[in-house]
Amino acid sequence: MNEAILNGAYFVAAILFIFSLAGLSKQESAEHGNWYGIIGMVIALVATILSPSVTNIEYILIAMVVGGAIGARLALKVEMTQMPELVAMLHSFVGLAAVAVGYNSFLEHAEVTGVMLNIHLVEVFLGVFIGAVTFTGSVVAFGKLRGIFSSKSLMLPHRHKMNLMAGIVSFVLMIYFVQQQGHMISLMVMTVIALVFGWHLVASIGGADMPVVVSMLNSYSGWAAAAAGFLLGNDLLIVTGALVGSSGAILSYIMCRAMNRSFISVIAGGFGTDVTVTADQDYGEYVETNAEDVADMLRNAKSVIITPGYGMAVAQAQNPVYEITKMLRDKGVNVRFGIHPVAGRLPGHMNVLLAEARVPYDIVLEMDEINEDFSDTDVVLVIGANDTVNPSAAEDPNSPIAGMPVLEVWNAKQVIAFKRSMNPGYAGVQNPLFFKENTHMLFGDARDSVENIAKAI
Repeated sequence: MNEAILNGAYFVAAILFIFSLAGLSKQESAEHGNWYGIIGMVIALVATILSPSVTNIEYILIAMVVGGAIGARLALKVEMTQMPELVAMLHSFVGLAAVAVGYNSFLEHAEVTGVMLNIHLVEVFLGVFIGAVTFTGSVVAFGKLRGIFSSKSLMLPHRHKMNLMAGIVSFVLMIYFVQQQGHMISLMVMTVIALVFGWHLVASIGGADMPVVVSMLNSYSGWAAAAAGFLLGNDLLIVTGALVGSSGAILSYIMCRAMNRSFISVIAGGFGTDVTVTADQDYGEYVETNAEDVADMLRNAKSVIITPGYGMAVAQAQNPVYEITKMLRDKGVNVRFGIHPVAGRLPGHMNVLLAEARVPYDIVLEMDEINEDFSDTDVVLVIGANDTVNPSAAEDPNSPIAGMPVLEVWNAKQVIAFKRSMNPGYAGVQNPLFFKENTHMLFGDARDSVENIAKAI
């Protein structure tokens, strides 16, 4: 394949990636967006393999077969509830690849001299730094989502000063690295610092903010890929990495606004953790209910709002929830869904589950679209949600989620909270909603509870 055809293929792939992002921005066009991305990646891979600069194709094909087999196995095996941790682990692979590309490019730069050598060394240094931070940060995020590590934030003394010092030392090492025309020890020391820095950056962030962390790591992995593109001289990798990096950063910014968090604090790590938790506070007694009573409430209701959370995903209750929705709508009940921007543990997690269950798009509303309607709602079903419906965010300035906009479900006439137990949510914060006079607790597996309600209806 000559250079002109290669560049043409890369151009087509880049356009398809842009179409993919545009398609994924809406539920109705998400499937087409996925196909654009798949076709673009196939074109990019084939063009790269057939590039005149690529040798030892047999080894590349073997690696692709092995990697493709592992990826296919994971894709078929993983459940939707495990998708956030899978995404975090995939980000770590991108970071590790960027580190490997950086070191390889450094060891093979003998033909580069003068100013171009300095530029190349800066590219190597930044590529390795971003890749190392992405790698360990993603591993910690995976561990927290998987439950291997505690979801609580790591509160080391002077942690922000340590992060700042790591950045300053790495910058000084970069200057020395360039001045010495490539100093391996400087690169290795920086790599160790970056690995520790990435680990500490994410470990300092609490569980309630992990959806934003996953989105930010997505951005980091994109910039790591772009850095690798510069090192490899691959224009498509640069464009693709920039698309992923910028879109991930924009999504993180949107989510930070939705959570009333500082975008700069996300990058710095440890945001939303300089607060105290009143774990022993007495909220009073909760009131328990059963499926038959909930069915009576729903039958007599004129308007119902369902606010799903990670618990619905774990119980795989989205299909029975849709069956209840269909029953109630057939009876003339106005049923809608309220989705918090960070419901679940990955942006769009609940939207995907509801789309999978064939819930119509027009009754799935974002938090800002539906929050004012709770006061005119007869019954709210809180299915597996916790932190995203916690009144403490608005009422307790000492709460770890203080200031975060939440679904104001407590303004409805009746609230039914589906939970397995009274244990706090992922943020480790007790929810005063469960003790309010208009709230009833329905304990048990969410899927079983919803199916029992459907039978009673």
